[in-house]
Amino acid sequence: MMMSDIKILNPETLGKPLGQYSQLTRVKPWELLFIAGQVGVDNSGADKDGKAPADFDAQCALVFANIGAALASQGAGFANLVEFTTYLVHSQDIPAFMAYRTREFPKLFAGGAYPPNTLLIVDRLVQEQFLIEVSAVAAL
Repeated sequence: MMMSDIKILNPETLGKPLGQYSQLTRVKPWELLFIAGQVGVDNSGADKDGKAPADFDAQCALVFANIGAALASQGAGFANLVEFTTYLVHSQDIPAFMAYRTREFPKLFAGGAYPPNTLLIVDRLVQEQFLIEVSAVAAL
């Protein structure tokens, strides 16, 4: 499989990002992968009951584990990601979301090349138990 040429950029004219994301991704793709919004449920175990933990951090971990599984299913990894869209139900969870990304993203993205992220606060997600949902685009 041919790999895309992916450049994560932060032009000075757009200012410094406010968190673990970049302002732009420039891609010469071979193929694109669009990952539907992933929520905080464990899709890896035998007991796939669709229940989300009540803890926001635990839901974040499951969301990104599910994105990782989606990428791996296509022979890709986090280095292939070119964009995220994040949906939070509570604006009060923004600091916890930023703290999660500050702690975990350096492990997922070599050299701090974080894809752009759009963060939206929404009324609710498909089920009330979900506190966060993240969709992603990857270049293969």
